[in-house]
Amino acid sequence: MSSSRSCGTAPFVLSVLDNAFTGVGHSVQETYDEIIALAQLADRRGFQRFWMSEHHAMPGASIPSPQLMMARLTGETERIRLGAGGIMLPNHVPLVVAEQIGMLDALAPGRIDLGLGRAPGTDGATASALRRHHTANDEFPEQIAELLGFLDKDFPEDHPYRHVHAVPGPWQAEQNRIPLPETSADIWILGSSIYSAQVAARLGRPYAFALQFGSADIVNAMRIYRQRFRPSPFLEEPYSLVSIGAIADEDPAEARRQSTSTAMAMLRMFQRKPFSLLPPEEVEAFNGNAQERLVIEEYTDRALHGTPAQVAAGLEELHGQTGADEVMLVVQGYSRRAQARTLELIADHYGMPTG
Repeated sequence: MSSSRSCGTAPFVLSVLDNAFTGVGHSVQETYDEIIALAQLADRRGFQRFWMSEHHAMPGASIPSPQLMMARLTGETERIRLGAGGIMLPNHVPLVVAEQIGMLDALAPGRIDLGLGRAPGTDGATASALRRHHTANDEFPEQIAELLGFLDKDFPEDHPYRHVHAVPGPWQAEQNRIPLPETSADIWILGSSIYSAQVAARLGRPYAFALQFGSADIVNAMRIYRQRFRPSPFLEEPYSLVSIGAIADEDPAEARRQSTSTAMAMLRMFQRKPFSLLPPEEVEAFNGNAQERLVIEEYTDRALHGTPAQVAAGLEELHGQTGADEVMLVVQGYSRRAQARTLELIADHYGMPTG
């Protein structure tokens, strides 16, 4: 696994996850421009990696294919690792994913991460349109094994795909009589449950826990990952990451206001309405019942929001609870400007490079 960069005075490595949130009243073109700018900012300020996540059929989230955006960012950034955090593998054919990741690693050698998840990243009808069947989650370990076989040219002799090869990749280098690629993508297992921790441990891969999705038992998941970890050629010791929503502002009230937009989008999704990111003013004016207001309050406070010092204190408490090697800020809020400001303020708080 590639070495990590120092993050100033932070007691852990810091990274960024962008869900491509696109607020009501904003175009997808504006969002993509802001994602490029945010990745460049994270690169300048010394964050370790910049990941994007796969979502489908959501007006408030604009990246159905992180791989496409990663390709653009390879030419827009210099040092930061770029990743799909993640690709929902049951939505895809493993060979195609292996080909895409081979291309990305050739464009930005040693800077590509591939996070693998098993959730659909959408609603049931859209999952069906993606040709995802009802047993897809159960086949996740087999799909990972197939993907790794293509990436590493490492199928057993009796495997039906033994003579099927992902290009670019090691087989192409052999055929073209050139040295094997010196780099390859780092493969992560993503999840928010003990199941994913067990898969990551068995495979000897780094593990990323998505705490922004709910109050799952992260402490036990991390404990099981470390206890059951099997060293592999790719990773000698367990390496873990936890991601959590974060919004920092000099005015803590404004940070909380921004957090309510994401919370309202979650409520809409639970009500089988489109995941739309409404302005904080509309959320404040929402005349919901007691249960609806409770959901908004709960999801507002699942993100760390407040002054830079308050958010940093939350990050450090989370690090102390989980022992994670790395903390990933899931930038949230209606305003893309607020998301960029969050990175700047946290980087300033920890004395990270100014670029």
